[in-house]
Amino acid sequence: MRVYNFSAGPAMLPEEVLKKAAAEMLEYGSSGQSVMEMSHRSKEYQAIIDACEASLREVMNIPDNYKVLFLQGGASMQFAMIPMNLMVKGKADFVVTGQWATKAYKEAQRFGTANAVASSKDKTFSYIPELDESKFDKDADYFHICLNNTIYGTKFSKLPETGNVPLIADMSSCILSEPIDVSKFGLIYAGAQKNMGPAGLTVVIIREDLVREFPEDSKVPTMLQYKTHVDNGSMFNTPPTYAIYILGLVLEWIKGKGGLAAMKELNEKKAKVIYDFLDASKMFSATVQGEDRSLMNIPFVTGNDELDAKFVAEAKKNGFVNIKGHRSVGGMRASIYNAMPIEGCEALVSFMKKFEEENS
Repeated sequence: MRVYNFSAGPAMLPEEVLKKAAAEMLEYGSSGQSVMEMSHRSKEYQAIIDACEASLREVMNIPDNYKVLFLQGGASMQFAMIPMNLMVKGKADFVVTGQWATKAYKEAQRFGTANAVASSKDKTFSYIPELDESKFDKDADYFHICLNNTIYGTKFSKLPETGNVPLIADMSSCILSEPIDVSKFGLIYAGAQKNMGPAGLTVVIIREDLVREFPEDSKVPTMLQYKTHVDNGSMFNTPPTYAIYILGLVLEWIKGKGGLAAMKELNEKKAKVIYDFLDASKMFSATVQGEDRSLMNIPFVTGNDELDAKFVAEAKKNGFVNIKGHRSVGGMRASIYNAMPIEGCEALVSFMKKFEEENS
């Protein structure tokens, strides 16, 4: 029996996608082989990666002057790759809204001056800080945000106005959850294992003018230059072939559901089911309030560590798994990415009501 998996990542995938992949596991099309076994240099695989990129461009409405890269190393690799490639003048602005934003900020300090223009660390990153544009460096190489904060359950409801400074966004936990205007960003990056596919794939969407040419004697490793991957169509080395294939299936699933506008509508309904209960509950409470609330990650607590632990244990017995909160927040967290059906959110709330009645 499949459980309701509320994991923050690797996260649940659409059942239709898993069934399609299972049906094609031994043989893809009439190739006589699994996608896992294919040469990435073969015509069959080239068609798969080309179709995946075309679908991503269609679903996200990616302009022609942006390159799509399928890389490895996770979003964490991008924390270094971005400053290596973009810190030409040696300085960048950061909004520090959680653990991953902090890591990106600290990693950039290895390559130049990283300026924290705002932070929400004072309240355990439970809100998105107000931004004072007078603190923005108009001469910065880029301005970095984490659009949705997986651990803390916050998201930017409006983007910072950065003028001519390229806006860079880690979208690992919210990409494909709603429409975004790609043209507002210089670079978007996302680990796939939350809303796109299995772990092992990182997607980078970069504006062409930011793809820097390095001299031959550059100290930046060949593999960490965006131009290497742009020039080789993400095939400089063996890409994460199977993860790219699964992303292609996920994108087809999204198109079949009505695209990102339909995803946003469903995700808002799902989140409302849980937030409405939390706001009315006498036992449980959400850790984030107002417009900063994430649609993808919902942390909540009882205020009693023993009761939290009891809830997590009983939830698992009842088929609600990976619901324990991150250690820095405590309590519980329901990650409700695209693949989580609204029935899963409704079933969780029913269980929470029952738990509250039995433990009040």
